[in-house]
Amino acid sequence: MIAIYKKEVKGFLNSMVGFVFMALFLLVTGIYFTAYNLQSAYPKFAYTLSAVLIVLLVAVPVLTMRVLAEEQKQKTDQLLLTAPVTVTEIVVGKYLALMTIFLIPMLILALYPLILSQFGTIYFAETYTAMFGFFLMGCSFLAIGLFISSVTESQIIAAVLTFLVLFVCYVMDGIAGFFPETADGSFYVLLVLVLIAALVIYSMIKNALIAAICGIAGEAALIIVYVVNASAFEGLIQNILSVFSLSDHFSEFYSGIFDVTGIVYYVSVIVVALFLTVETIQKRRWS
Repeated sequence: MIAIYKKEVKGFLNSMVGFVFMALFLLVTGIYFTAYNLQSAYPKFAYTLSAVLIVLLVAVPVLTMRVLAEEQKQKTDQLLLTAPVTVTEIVVGKYLALMTIFLIPMLILALYPLILSQFGTIYFAETYTAMFGFFLMGCSFLAIGLFISSVTESQIIAAVLTFLVLFVCYVMDGIAGFFPETADGSFYVLLVLVLIAALVIYSMIKNALIAAICGIAGEAALIIVYVVNASAFEGLIQNILSVFSLSDHFSEFYSGIFDVTGIVYYVSVIVVALFLTVETIQKRRWS
């Protein structure tokens, strides 16, 4: 795993990809830092971090698109899969390399509050708590990008899909607002989602009987719960969609709150994304 980690880090630093990521991130952050914190004399560095969040939606796909997709396209993944290391070690090694490239500009940003403190009072605990939350959120973005890179051979497709997924997660709160919060509205939306899930199952396994059983069982379960306790459906869609709002948990860190729930959430996203990446490679390995 260490050998893979070193290889990936050197690969990023010997190519333009790693430097483009770091330069773009630091450039945009520097512009916002100058405008908000220096010129406008706003002491809260977390405001700058919140403003540059959109940059990660563009920069992360650029960084992660080649990690596994290029390996598949050039067939060099076969060399990795036959190496005396497990698939988990391969994935973790590559992910740690991505984290390292992201950590480098974050360490540079850690100097910005020190610069700002020369012009006034800065609450360092609040500032570095926000930076920690921002780093965790960025790491979850990287894990998602790594997973998407494992499901396609095209770097362009991997980059576009990663951007779309991250963007949808970014605007998830707005998407949730389009759905009704009433019990009836949530119930009908869930009925449609179960039907869609049944169709997806059929497309994956090509077995109409199993897909139909899953769909009927899901619909029946929803109807029974609705009849027994309809109030349980109030705001349920919003609660479900909030799980996918990656930026929502950053708001606590933004306020200077060391949110343990947010830490658990981001770590869970990372673990799930890495697990799916491993399973995707394993499936391709034995197919």
